[in-house]
Amino acid sequence: MDKVPAAKIQFLPEDRIWIAERIQEVLASGQLTLGRYGADFEKKFAQLCGVRHAIAVNSGTSALEIILRSLGIAGRDVLVPTNTFFATAAAVVHAGGNPILVDMDPNSFAVRPEDIRKAITAKTAGMVVVHIGGIVSSQTQALVDLVEEKGLWIVEDAAHAHGSSYHGTAAGTFGIAGSFSFYPTKVMTSAEGGMIVTDDDHIAEESRILRDQGKASFTVNAHVRLGYNWRMSEPHAIIGLKHLERLPAMIEERRAVASIYDKGLEEFENLCPLKIPDGGICNYYKYIAVMKNQLDRKALKAELRDRYGVSLAGEVYEEPLHKQPVFAQYAPGPLPVSEDLCARHICLPVFSGMTPSEAAQVLDALKKVIG
Repeated sequence: MDKVPAAKIQFLPEDRIWIAERIQEVLASGQLTLGRYGADFEKKFAQLCGVRHAIAVNSGTSALEIILRSLGIAGRDVLVPTNTFFATAAAVVHAGGNPILVDMDPNSFAVRPEDIRKAITAKTAGMVVVHIGGIVSSQTQALVDLVEEKGLWIVEDAAHAHGSSYHGTAAGTFGIAGSFSFYPTKVMTSAEGGMIVTDDDHIAEESRILRDQGKASFTVNAHVRLGYNWRMSEPHAIIGLKHLERLPAMIEERRAVASIYDKGLEEFENLCPLKIPDGGICNYYKYIAVMKNQLDRKALKAELRDRYGVSLAGEVYEEPLHKQPVFAQYAPGPLPVSEDLCARHICLPVFSGMTPSEAAQVLDALKKVIG
């Protein structure tokens, strides 16, 4: 029995050669950080998103924290979906703010404008929108309109959403700034790394200062901000450049797998894929399916893996943030929709290079286990 992994990073042989040659070059030159490859990566990622500024940093977490520090959130509240990764809320805390956790939309994995409107107070500085699984919610523009009406801002945690869009607007560009992650599980990777995208000159300038220990410039030892070592190295930028070049093809491969799943799941009574909104382009960082009835997800995953060689991907997310001990103090009370949906979904394997036969094996295993 062939095994289908939950995820897999793909670097083609010719890509590995290209990367190795350029890493040899920078090792020989000694220019190992904030060099020409980092600048080229920033330029090309800005072009992908259609923005004036892209600033490369060492992680998606850093990207988000730098944006929030640039916006001066110390002592203020920032609305954050409870259905997101630890880093989204942690970045708010590290930047001096208070994350106020908000429940999910029962029909999607996003947040609803009506819940955001109820959560806004005089202490609210803005909100973070998260594009879970690479899906840009159809309500994103309504959220933008709402916060603008209130004189607030939106920052996008687009860690999942490289190349995703809604009605032609790229993920990361709806709000004042967006952050991306290049962690190895993502659709594209730089091994480790992140990117800030924005059209805001102030955020761009502050981000470049903050990522390099708060120095006024790379060559001058004058520290004008309390920054940190958040730089991206040249080897990481080189890896990111090659995967960025491959991104359109990798997304098409994922979309082809998703199409097989969409058709196959039409036969299932207890499993329904999360719908991509009309006008949306999803990169399928995750293929999310919701179980209509509660099942023992741990037992389900174990049976698929041990009996049929199919490993499901990690949930998004297994527990909402307000159920995490470190964030319990920021929960306004029970958030039942997120607790329900977080418990009732699974993520099917999807990765670049995945074959139709592997997708068929996943569906066949699900039929045998779920019916």
